[in-house]
Amino acid sequence: MGKEIRGSIVPLVTPFRYGAFDEAAFKELIEWQIDSGSHGISITGSTGEPSSLTREEREHVIETTVKTVRGRVPVVAGTGTNNFDETLQLTQFAEKVGADASLMMVPYYNRPSQQGLYEHFSAVAERVSLPIIIYNIPGRTAVNLEPDTAARILRERSNVIGVKEANKDFEQVTKLFDRCGRDLLVYSGIEALCFPLLALGGAGYISATGNVMPRQSAELYNLTAAGKWLEARDLHHEMYAMNEALFWETNPGPVKYVLSLMGKIQPEIRLPLVLPSDENKRKLRAVAERYGLVPAGVAAGGNGDA
Repeated sequence: MGKEIRGSIVPLVTPFRYGAFDEAAFKELIEWQIDSGSHGISITGSTGEPSSLTREEREHVIETTVKTVRGRVPVVAGTGTNNFDETLQLTQFAEKVGADASLMMVPYYNRPSQQGLYEHFSAVAERVSLPIIIYNIPGRTAVNLEPDTAARILRERSNVIGVKEANKDFEQVTKLFDRCGRDLLVYSGIEALCFPLLALGGAGYISATGNVMPRQSAELYNLTAAGKWLEARDLHHEMYAMNEALFWETNPGPVKYVLSLMGKIQPEIRLPLVLPSDENKRKLRAVAERYGLVPAGVAAGGNGDA
């Protein structure tokens, strides 16, 4: 089934410049992430604003990532939508261009039943050989993928290899392992739960914080893999202020603003999302300065934005 995907899999933002995909900045982000030790790259998941991209743009981002990474780390392509045909087509495209796995979110807005979720994921998995990680994020989709449903899918579709749990009901993770087996690849999608999930036997995490602190995010996994749990716990607490700050407003607005302060991207996001309020921009700058990510007084994106 290809590379086993473990560690800090960074869900990259999709940078824009004058409203269009900023391919040059995106490629630089990928190189920075790999140089910083990130164990994998995920694109067009929640942090990548997939619902703000056209299908053609999503395909372009996926293909650009695969070509830029060149096999150095796994590429996990976000291919989920609330439309079955579009999800299938995006997943088939990701497989064709050489992605290592699909990150397929629970369909949003539709509020399908558990039977609907089972049939949706099973039908896509039946038509591709690409490994699939189901993305369970009930805060955005209004539906929770129940552990028994996940187990049913996994029993019948061998290319469904894991679940990303962006679920604050942490008991769900233990139930997943109980229903699906301890070999299941489970990834945290909740920043403050990355370390606890590793303690339960998780495979890693797909954490927005990795966008701005890739070295620390990778080190958290490396420490646990080396059995250095006390050092990992200290790092978990050290990272908490940033983990919290990046969700003061809807992701990826705060992430993009901090990256713009760091000079990595322009401070642009597509409607209906917006950048943080002026008050939160000031607070985010203070947090970024605390971590040494940006010198005091540096303007976001070099454009004078406070």
